[in-house]
Amino acid sequence: MGNCFSDVQGGKQAVGGVQQSTTATNNNNGGHNDAVEFFYRSRGLQQLFTQIELSLSAFNLRDRDIISKSDPMAVLYAKKIDGKLEELGRTEVILNSLNPTWMEKITVAFQFEIVQPLVFHVYDVDTKFHNIPVKMLKLEDQDFLGEATCVLSEVLTKRNQSLTLNLHSKIGHVGLRNLGVLTIHAEETVASRRVVEMILRCSYLDNKDIFSKSDPFLRISRIVESGGSIPICKTEVVNDNLNPTWKPLCLSMQQFGSKDNPLIIECFDFNSSGKHSLIGKLQKSVADLEKLHEGRSGANLTITSHHGHKKVLKGELFVDQFCEKEQYSFIDYISCGFELNFMVAVDFTASNGNPRNPDSLHYIDPFGQLNSYQKAIMEVGEVIQFYDSDRRFPAWGFGGKTFDGTISHCFNLNGSTGSFEVEGVGGIMSAYASALHNVTLAGPTLFGQVIKRAAQIASQSVSYNSKKYFVLLIITDGVLTDLQETKDALVKASDLPLSILIVGVGGANFGQMEDLDADKGQRLESSTGRVATRDIVQFVPMRDVHGGQISVVQALLEELPGQFLTYMRCRDIKPHPLDEAQASGYECGLTSWSPECARH
Repeated sequence: MGNCFSDVQGGKQAVGGVQQSTTATNNNNGGHNDAVEFFYRSRGLQQLFTQIELSLSAFNLRDRDIISKSDPMAVLYAKKIDGKLEELGRTEVILNSLNPTWMEKITVAFQFEIVQPLVFHVYDVDTKFHNIPVKMLKLEDQDFLGEATCVLSEVLTKRNQSLTLNLHSKIGHVGLRNLGVLTIHAEETVASRRVVEMILRCSYLDNKDIFSKSDPFLRISRIVESGGSIPICKTEVVNDNLNPTWKPLCLSMQQFGSKDNPLIIECFDFNSSGKHSLIGKLQKSVADLEKLHEGRSGANLTITSHHGHKKVLKGELFVDQFCEKEQYSFIDYISCGFELNFMVAVDFTASNGNPRNPDSLHYIDPFGQLNSYQKAIMEVGEVIQFYDSDRRFPAWGFGGKTFDGTISHCFNLNGSTGSFEVEGVGGIMSAYASALHNVTLAGPTLFGQVIKRAAQIASQSVSYNSKKYFVLLIITDGVLTDLQETKDALVKASDLPLSILIVGVGGANFGQMEDLDADKGQRLESSTGRVATRDIVQFVPMRDVHGGQISVVQALLEELPGQFLTYMRCRDIKPHPLDEAQASGYECGLTSWSPECARH
């Protein structure tokens, strides 16, 4: 096991399962985990993202042929940050058609936390190239029929996951405007939804410790075609126990491939040094594990001696629970009209420095270079705006002295005494710039009132049975004065459709913010002893990601789909009509929040 997974709490947490519990001993975020991501990257492998299949059709294309109609083919590109196009795939060529419906689908990996611009080109393939595979065709030899562009999120957020675009000439080229239309239909691959939930236990494990019992955990790996294996998850550590039962483990088909693929299940005794002792192992497929459950039988662990002899051990693995189901995904919800509503709160405390001075965190550069506050608003807003239909965003400030001379810890950023909403990300940026001229920086740094205001809006939405989930972005430079009040507000808000993203700017000590983010496994506790039902906070210090390979928005948003799904699943909120949801086999009888919820 050695250096396979390095996570918080000295490696004792579960890693790599799908939508597991957010308890103190297990804090996954929908399958994404830094240790798993590092493992894949270090081996040149792609991380497992949601796979989307795009189907394309066109109508009223230009006819470039003289005797017959055009023979169209579509090509899909991803537009990179530097503006370059990366080809993702091509359709087949359809002969003599100005209204083609292509059969060949193009697969795209969807990443929620980034904007993914797509560019579509349609070509008329010359007859003399019809016997050449489409991948070998030189596009410069074909007649260009039109171009269309969109963002992947635009397709996925449509109720039927279909988007129709007008085809036009390439940018910079003068040509006909009416070049027909292109329709893109997106569909999540079935493999992205299929999951297996199991409760695993072992009995009569060998004891590897001298003064106490072993601290066992399981590591599960998938065998690949090359003969090697790729670890896909591990359970949490059960301390001092030779007959452990682990918390429910949820594996997606993306992880195990198919039910017949062989898996290696290894049981280790945890050691804080990282040199974990192998207790025993076995090889079973998911189908084999299902049979163990049905037969209520165990499978013996084995261990190979230094001489290469395999010894069958007394210890056995049992499958106490096995549930195969099709789980609703984030995309299922947003394509059925569920929305993410963006809210923002900006720190106007004096520690930011005089906005007129270039060294101030609030300094507005006359040449257009964005400050840290502007960057956070732009980067997060540009992603989330695609999931908000009206794009009217509540925007507040806190810690500033407003026009009436009073210090407010939740004032409307636009200066209005009534409306707190602004139009689009541009509206937030304008209101922020205007507020810097009308609000005097003061203090102290208090989050409580802003969080309560956001929670009030989310609570009102619940009472209307609305398909809304709220995302509050707080941008701050300072140390909290109301830490316990903030914790109380967060614990109360953990029952609501709300996530809170905190960006720390400047060089302050953000240790308090780390405490609010439950990534270390310890959920927040209120002053009355109540524990948060789920983790709703994600904190990122700007200085840790600025100039690095990962952007602020990626670091902030990576947990958001998981937090969204935890809320929806544990309240039995379904994206489809009830009869269709029951047919999918999703629910396991949970209709309200309980400790079991976080396991689903």
